[in-house]
Amino acid sequence: MEILIPFLLLAGLGIILGLAIGLVAKKFEVPQDPKFTEIRESLPGANCGGCGFAGCDAYAKAVLEGKAPLTSCAVGGEPVSRAIAGIMGVEQETFEKKVAFVQCSGDTSHAQDKMRYDGVQHCLEASMVPGAGPKSCPYGCVGFGTCVTACKFDAIHVENRLARVDEEKCVGCGACVAVCPKNIIKLVPKSMKVRVQCSGQDRGRDVRLVCEAGCLGCTLCVRTCPEKAIYMEGNVARIDPSKCVACGACIAKCPAKVIRMIPADSETAAD
Repeated sequence: MEILIPFLLLAGLGIILGLAIGLVAKKFEVPQDPKFTEIRESLPGANCGGCGFAGCDAYAKAVLEGKAPLTSCAVGGEPVSRAIAGIMGVEQETFEKKVAFVQCSGDTSHAQDKMRYDGVQHCLEASMVPGAGPKSCPYGCVGFGTCVTACKFDAIHVENRLARVDEEKCVGCGACVAVCPKNIIKLVPKSMKVRVQCSGQDRGRDVRLVCEAGCLGCTLCVRTCPEKAIYMEGNVARIDPSKCVACGACIAKCPAKVIRMIPADSETAAD
């Protein structure tokens, strides 16, 4: 009895407190907008963070509050954007699929190692050693696959120490972009077919010393483009997809051959 009575008292107190908490929660419960549930159910549930919010619940809430565009769900794409527009009773926004693009051509056949590296096989750690990593080019892909680990969709792989993207699998979530220590993975419109596969900032002979497939910074492409779609970002050429008509003039003129036409169904890489 000495044990039973305290046990019963504690159990009874627990039941009373539980009921009290339940009643208080019900009394002060904030009614949830049914549109939230509809939006949430229309999302794919990947919780990848590619929309810029901490998961699908947070994105649905932001859409409902008018704090997020309807086209931010890269995984769901246009069908999800269309569904959300219908729920919100607004006109569908233009959706343009984006894919990850690795701005590097420096695989092992073009950019050799300048040192023997026996450290942690992780891009961030490797890029912090003197010289910005073991590769001869300090700007290019480290090649240890941190981006591969970050991708939930099996859309990026490392071949010959260079990350390559399978655009058919890529949903444009940006997870690989966020973890790349060299900042050479970018999200680009999938419709953008002409791309510069280099991120180096050296010029001329200095480029050739570290990579056989690097932009020379010669500006020939800038002067050749009839649409004025190419500009220099430091010493590397970049293309404005809103102006490019994929005429190929820059590709033909580029002495380094780092400006390439990307097929819609191929894997891509860059420098």
